[in-house]
Amino acid sequence: MLIHRRDFIQLTLAALAMTGGSVSALRGAIASQSLSQDDILKFQPKGQVTLIHVTDIHAQMKPIYFREPSVNIGVGEVMGLPPHLTGEDFLKHYNIRKGTPEAYALTYLDFENLARAYGRVGGMDRVATLVKAIRAERPGKCLLLDGGDTWQGSWASLQTGGQDMVDVMNMLKTDAMTAHWEFTYGEDRVNELVEKLKFPFLAGNVINTEWEEPVFKAWKMFERGGVKVAVIGQAFPYTPVANPRYKIPNWSFGIREQMMQKHVDDARAAGAELIVVLSHNGFDVDRKMAARVKGIDVLLSGHTHDALPDVVKVGKTIIVSSGCSGKFVSRLDVEVKDGRMSGYAFKLMPVFSDVITPDKEVAAYIEKSRAPFEKDIGEVLGRTETALYRRGNLNGTFDDLICTALMEKRDAEIALSPGFRWGPSLIPGQDITADDVYSQTAITYPEAYRSKMTGKMLKAILEDVCDNLYNPDPYYQQGGDMVRTGGLSYELHAYEKMGNRIQNLTLTKTGKPIDPEKTYVVAGWASVNEGVEGPPVWDIVKDWIREKKVVSFKPNTNIRLVAK
Repeated sequence: MLIHRRDFIQLTLAALAMTGGSVSALRGAIASQSLSQDDILKFQPKGQVTLIHVTDIHAQMKPIYFREPSVNIGVGEVMGLPPHLTGEDFLKHYNIRKGTPEAYALTYLDFENLARAYGRVGGMDRVATLVKAIRAERPGKCLLLDGGDTWQGSWASLQTGGQDMVDVMNMLKTDAMTAHWEFTYGEDRVNELVEKLKFPFLAGNVINTEWEEPVFKAWKMFERGGVKVAVIGQAFPYTPVANPRYKIPNWSFGIREQMMQKHVDDARAAGAELIVVLSHNGFDVDRKMAARVKGIDVLLSGHTHDALPDVVKVGKTIIVSSGCSGKFVSRLDVEVKDGRMSGYAFKLMPVFSDVITPDKEVAAYIEKSRAPFEKDIGEVLGRTETALYRRGNLNGTFDDLICTALMEKRDAEIALSPGFRWGPSLIPGQDITADDVYSQTAITYPEAYRSKMTGKMLKAILEDVCDNLYNPDPYYQQGGDMVRTGGLSYELHAYEKMGNRIQNLTLTKTGKPIDPEKTYVVAGWASVNEGVEGPPVWDIVKDWIREKKVVSFKPNTNIRLVAK
């Protein structure tokens, strides 16, 4: 009897799981049997233009593990639509089989076993290999476009003020980028780095508040394959709300739909045959914008870290969403006839690190750029017995670790940790290094505060975050995930109105309801307010792991999602 190689892999993994055998011992063999670099790159070219899209890299230079979310809530008209599908529902929608490389890359299902089998993902030297191979196949036809959240997310990037990622993206010969977390370095540093880019920094929705003039160029015309392509940049519209306003006091942001329409119209008037919006709006905001702004052919979406193996069509616009952390590279080939997009072909390429040959030039730079920090980032703090991950609408085990460390080291009843979507994962048995902690916490406002809050204030904070996430109008959504909490239990009614989404809020330790009038001691970090005092959160977390030596965090059941 013949057996398909993917079936063999699944059976082998299942047998190993039952017998306690070592899955990791077979990782290289299984990976080499199931896919190759040529498999990842295999593509039937189409048309005159190839768009290569990466986004939300978050300064992850090296290969990592990254667990996809088990919960991705969609509200209003987008309920049950991509990207708001996970696990079994995701596989069914895209006709993907369990246990395959695609299932590992795109869902959380059997993450630990498949991570051991298929290995790490990402690595900018591997991304460079894919980009160069596509360019070699399509000379004079490619545009490499970076959706932002590129300069932030690692200790090396924080210490160099984003310079290391600027250097890498220059080496990749990027054609244009937009931004979000880049702005947290502050106006002066952003301007310095923009001057060092060998490609345009496009953000047409950022305005100087004093002069009411554009801060950055809105769009750029390229010619590829004989086609005039206009790329319009859209930075994250809620940057001064989600991040500290004091870092960028003179710049105003916003969705600015009418302004986007003008950019599209101006580009068409200038002869553009293909309109590409390079966006950091977040997927649902992009979906609404695509339905309301006329003339966009391709919308490359970023911010919400969604990885979709097919485009989403909205009228005549197609939306591409390429994941995060260097885990994916998207390729979109576009055919243009009579000045309009007439066809396309698409592939989301997982960057499986074990089967992609690292680009030597970029690999050498990565080692050089990290060398000054290697003694610090390489320190082994402890070991984890369970998977540690962040990504998920409600909570993540790495966030639970951070909250526990905050409560214990800051002597607090309750901890609050922001619902950031960036940060690699760890698998059971893996060492926890300082680098892993920095990759969850490396920001320019890391102070861990300790303060007192009334129960009424705590409820208001949670409700406010909920409305930013689950407002049925996408234009009022700011992306990100739910604020992480330690010491609190509650029910989340995402489909209720503001004020009613957080119910049965209790103090976990006692099981008693949170008293609106009572004051509680709360520890947290990443406050957007100026002048916050406290030690950097990474010091607290590192010290806590050093003391524990071995950590274990099962999925948090203190937050209960209540279906509509």
